[in-house]
Amino acid sequence: MRLITLALATLLILIQFPLWLGKGGWFRVSELEQQVAVAQQKNETLRQRNAKLDSEVRDLKDGTGAVEERARFELSMIKQNEIYVQILGKGQAKPDAGDTPAEAPAARP
Repeated sequence: MRLITLALATLLILIQFPLWLGKGGWFRVSELEQQVAVAQQKNETLRQRNAKLDSEVRDLKDGTGAVEERARFELSMIKQNEIYVQILGKGQAKPDAGDTPAEAPAARP
């Protein structure tokens, strides 16, 4: 009787092995679910970024306000009869007089 019980217990363990540790086992499924969750989070982040970029592209194509805003902040351009004022924080270097947009230098030799 002990031999039969031992044989059945061994068979039960052998049957359980693929369920837990095999190719489609519980551990592998759990690992794949975690990978899917990470990929979905990354996709959502990229979707939000793409939506923001798409909105910015549409704004640049359709309106002049976005173009003007970019010219002002990225290129430091000003309109005619405007005065450019730059406030420096602590530790920032004072810009050269020729680097201000209001006083754009002519061609340098």
